[in-house]
Amino acid sequence: MKLYVGNLSYNTTQDTLSSEFSGHGEVEEVAVITDRETGRPRGFAFVTMTNDEEARAAIEGLNGREIDGRTITVNEARPKTDRGGGGRRW
Repeated sequence: MKLYVGNLSYNTTQDTLSSEFSGHGEVEEVAVITDRETGRPRGFAFVTMTNDEEARAAIEGLNGREIDGRTITVNEARPKTDRGGGGRRW
């Protein structure tokens, strides 16, 4: 199950998230989302856990918890939607 993790500090790393989430189960992947132009973190990430029960336990245990001075939001990630082509082309 893929989880959305929001309101992250810009100092939060993949290792930090992996450590926090692994306390609730096996972490398959952590992706801290960065800005394409600047390379700076955008304040959110996706954590994929191998087991749905463990993912739900992580939501229960970590949603509203403080990490690196910020109270994070954790919930099940929604499927990516098509947001269009990004503008008109002439």
